[in-house]
Amino acid sequence: MSSPRPTRLQLFGWAVALIGMMVPLYVLVSFFLTSLGLILIWLGLPFTLAVLTLMRKFTNFHRGRAGWVLGTEVGRPYRARVPEHGLIKRVFAMLGDPATWRDFGWLFAQMVAGSALAITNVALLVGGIGHITLATWWWALPDDADVNLVGFLSVHSTESALYAGIPLGLVYIVVWYIASPTMMRAQARMTASLLAPTEAAQLANRVQELTVSRADTVDTQAAELRRIERDLHDGAQARLVALGMSLGMAEETVARDPAAARELLAEARAASSQALAELRDLVRGIHPPVLADRGLEGAIQALVLANPLQTDVDIDIPGRLSAPVESAAYFAVAETLTNVVKHASASKAWIRLNYEDGKLVMLVGDDGRGGANASDGTGLRGIERRLSAFDGTLVISSPLGGPTVVVMSVPCELVAGN
Repeated sequence: MSSPRPTRLQLFGWAVALIGMMVPLYVLVSFFLTSLGLILIWLGLPFTLAVLTLMRKFTNFHRGRAGWVLGTEVGRPYRARVPEHGLIKRVFAMLGDPATWRDFGWLFAQMVAGSALAITNVALLVGGIGHITLATWWWALPDDADVNLVGFLSVHSTESALYAGIPLGLVYIVVWYIASPTMMRAQARMTASLLAPTEAAQLANRVQELTVSRADTVDTQAAELRRIERDLHDGAQARLVALGMSLGMAEETVARDPAAARELLAEARAASSQALAELRDLVRGIHPPVLADRGLEGAIQALVLANPLQTDVDIDIPGRLSAPVESAAYFAVAETLTNVVKHASASKAWIRLNYEDGKLVMLVGDDGRGGANASDGTGLRGIERRLSAFDGTLVISSPLGGPTVVVMSVPCELVAGN
């Protein structure tokens, strides 16, 4: 969905900012070329990594601003994953990414064409204002001053500055008013054409994402199967074994000690009830019946009713989703809410679910102590893996002291007929 286009004055401010960034631009180019020369010695490796990281941050900022000018999003073309360990591997993985060299090419293009467009945009407005106000500050010039405007208009007095400066200044401002959006959009299109992901980069990133997602899904399914096996072995299976033993002992003692047999049968009945309850809990953990009967909204409402923490719920989903998506969304919210109860030391939580533009967005927040991180082993990484099977994402905002907000999104479609 496109966003509103910036105004001319906002574009003027961005042009001024681009001019101000010319010095960092030249410094970054110099540092990059220097780092390539030092890469043959060990000292050059951390320097190269730092420069590459800085260059990516710099170009990512310009991607965002180009998207703001064009009213659309400019994606990041980098390979999905860079090795987390090993200095040499990280440096050469980044240097081997074609997007790095497209970034470098954009630096040169911005130094020449982008900066020229920004300077022209600023010069037209500033020059127009300067010409219009020329008569008001002509007194500050020497008495014998003689200024040629655009090569053929001579200004040598306050009167001539008034008659010649105002019309020419108005022409400059009119040209700026007409051409300013075009020039800044040209600069943004140049940035987008060089910094946006190519089709090959999008395909490569998609393949890498699917490979990682498939591996995560396989790991998640294997862990889920191990959990089910463990729950069956430690729970219902043990109860059924005890039930069989009690029934066998009752069969042996029923003739000679009916009272003892009745006690054994009572134990067997209790074991069967416990086994049945544990099987129900196990089935509920695989796919809650309330989810199939009442949909995601009803299942979340039931989840909150059983939650000991005060939780506000706001759900706006105009229909049913497919069963796999509903299941993944339900367990993602349930696991996140469980983390809040276990780790957040919160007094209140809130859940927001809405469906818009082909995407289910789930927000779970709390007023706890904050500091949540997907790498801390609190279950958030598992949620991320579960959602990745549906191309879903998880974003955490959890400063120390709170509040914590976990935003999960899953692209999906409503199921027809529901």
